[in-house]
Amino acid sequence: MSKNGSSQSARLAFALLIVEFLDELVDGARQSAWALVRSDLGLTYTQVGLLLTLPMLFGNVVEPALSLLGDTRRRRALILGGGVCFALACALVASSRGFWSLLVAFIVFNPSSGAFVGLSQASLMDSDPARREQNMARWVFAGSLGVLAGSVMVGTAVAANGGWRAAFGAISIVALVVVLNVRRQPNATRNDSHESETHEGFIESARAALRALRNAEVLRWLLLLEVADLMLDGFHGFLALYFADVVGMTPARVVLAVAVRSGFGLAGDFLLIPLLERVPGLKYLRGSALAMLLLFPAFLFAPGVGLKLVLLALIGVCKSGWYSILKAQLYAALPSRSGAALALANVTGIAGSLLPLALGIFAQRFGLAAMMWLLCLSPLALLFGFETTG
Repeated sequence: MSKNGSSQSARLAFALLIVEFLDELVDGARQSAWALVRSDLGLTYTQVGLLLTLPMLFGNVVEPALSLLGDTRRRRALILGGGVCFALACALVASSRGFWSLLVAFIVFNPSSGAFVGLSQASLMDSDPARREQNMARWVFAGSLGVLAGSVMVGTAVAANGGWRAAFGAISIVALVVVLNVRRQPNATRNDSHESETHEGFIESARAALRALRNAEVLRWLLLLEVADLMLDGFHGFLALYFADVVGMTPARVVLAVAVRSGFGLAGDFLLIPLLERVPGLKYLRGSALAMLLLFPAFLFAPGVGLKLVLLALIGVCKSGWYSILKAQLYAALPSRSGAALALANVTGIAGSLLPLALGIFAQRFGLAAMMWLLCLSPLALLFGFETTG
């Protein structure tokens, strides 16, 4: 590759990784602010579960069509249009005044993120098929950096008396800047591999996705992704409330707990990048799932805040690689059909999107402390799934 081509490739990858940083910046801010948002808007556990479930469910219904369109010549328009709506959704969160207005904001956010972020990920995977695991590790590292930055942003906004609304308002402005940066990358939204095959139209893309559902390997990675997410987003979604309501930390100090998990998760994601050059991804993942089976119960049993934070830090490191390795395996099972891979992940995500609501209802009925034990099913199921891979 020429020096100019290498420079263009690096700029393309950086622009796409910044998109993931932005997406997780929102997630980090949202999770850190949950206790504050719940207090300001008077939300119940069930309403929190609905806010985590209904937008995800709506997104998983709409996004498969957007993802399949991503395998056509409309990918660029979808990414840029999704980015504009992404910024709008963040502004709506900042201006929300109750449960219903916040729900609308989250409903706008989910499919916008699917088009903007999901198809940016697909473009990164298409840019170098031989290094999907490594590029997914970089993608997740960029996201972990965003999560940590989101926590810091909320903490800074609260300290400056701006509150969580100021943080989301600032993110909406940053999002528009990121969209403009992607727009300046002419190749950032194009699938260069097998272009004549992947740009034939929506109908053929849909047929290819349906054919892929007959592939047992594809189904395996789809199911394992949903199982892993229970311990990833599922745990992260209730982490702030756990430290506020079960451990007894003040809402302002809860930000510290979220930042600990995010910060050590960031370190783990960074270390994973060189590790994958030496260790097969699935071999690493088996050991990580086994370690989680020991760490998570110890975290729940730990009697003091200090010990819980130490174990939370180890959990943050241990979960590194779960999403990136499994998602890379899914893309590898569908070569040249990155949009179809996203669409199928959204379809299986419909069932997965019901989990936060189920967890919220369980917590409302039996308590948040009891609900957290259900998350142990995630590493258990992963180990069982790895056994089926041979």
